[in-house]
Amino acid sequence: MDTELASMLGAAARAARVRMGLTQADVAERIGMASEVYGRLERGHMLPSVQNLRRLCVVLNVPPHQLLGLDDDLAAPPPAKDKTGGKSREDDTPEMRRLMRNLRKLSPVQLKLMNLVASAMQQKKK
Repeated sequence: MDTELASMLGAAARAARVRMGLTQADVAERIGMASEVYGRLERGHMLPSVQNLRRLCVVLNVPPHQLLGLDDDLAAPPPAKDKTGGKSREDDTPEMRRLMRNLRKLSPVQLKLMNLVASAMQQKKK
């Protein structure tokens, strides 16, 4: 493994991730990789496969040559606008994304129960 390339790619991925306000777990989930493995990639301890490099570029909205350190003069393109017109949304917080990841793993019965709990919590709040 080329440790210099791995370090450069990891640093570029981390910078792009932070710029987008994502956690390592967010990026790992979006590219289909375990968060522990993605953490090793960011620390420069491994290189991604070509397929994962492509996914990483798409998720981080960064051209591959920038992650590979081939052209330091290019700035990252601005993040794609979401349906809110670029405004911050409540579900953009790390806590909300973590909750959504956990909810996606539940069975339909467990989801229904969680919805009842959330509804009861809202009623108490009023």
